[in-house]
Amino acid sequence: MMNFVLPLLIFAGLGLIAGVLLTAISKAFAVKADERLEAVQNALPQVNCGACGFSGCNAYADAIVNQGAEINKCNPGGKETANKISEIMGKDAGNIQPVSAFVHCRGTCDAAPSKFEFDGVNSCAAANRFYGGTKQCKNGCLGLGDCLSVCSEGAISICNGVAVINEELCKGCGLCAKACPKNLISIRRKNQRTDVVCKSEAHAKVTKKLCKNGCVGCKLCEKACPSGAMKVENNFASIDYDKCLNCGACADACKLGVIRLAK
Repeated sequence: MMNFVLPLLIFAGLGLIAGVLLTAISKAFAVKADERLEAVQNALPQVNCGACGFSGCNAYADAIVNQGAEINKCNPGGKETANKISEIMGKDAGNIQPVSAFVHCRGTCDAAPSKFEFDGVNSCAAANRFYGGTKQCKNGCLGLGDCLSVCSEGAISICNGVAVINEELCKGCGLCAKACPKNLISIRRKNQRTDVVCKSEAHAKVTKKLCKNGCVGCKLCEKACPSGAMKVENNFASIDYDKCLNCGACADACKLGVIRLAK
């Protein structure tokens, strides 16, 4: 009987000693977790849009806690999230400007005729693979809603063949901009009231034929801008939002109504 009991006792004793040693070693060499990391992760909206410049919310939280990243880079979370992180990290959140997406196209069905009917997958990305899509303007919005499908806020609708952003609902995550195969969507401050509604790179005569609402690159807006925010390159006008004063001089100068000045 002892031939069986003694080995079992020895085995059990060795197991107990090993367990105690492992517990002691794990406590001695344990790396203390920073409680702020989980708190920052919980403060972020977990949209994982990448607007902050990191791969997702958890990666951004790690960068804030362990790499000293700025705490006000979460567009979807906005001021509320930045203030929460500010309390956790003991840092000033700074001046938070709400942002929104904007679609640089007004090539509606009435203004920009189609060159063929697309009966494939109902997707802008899919249609774009066929001769640049259905619109005669190769830079125009295809209106099949790839941007709409990725928007979790319900801020996008398709009106008369063109995507339209509801700025009140938009959080500025930028997922719609990534989804647009034509690169027609930009993210800018909500207090930015001046926008160009065209990105056609065609020459003036061609643009006039392709879209009634197209920019012809006349440079009247560029000449009228007092801050140097307007530039006409590749046959269309664009705005440097960091320089724009929202004065409306460019909109007044534009004879075709391509520049929008919101109230």
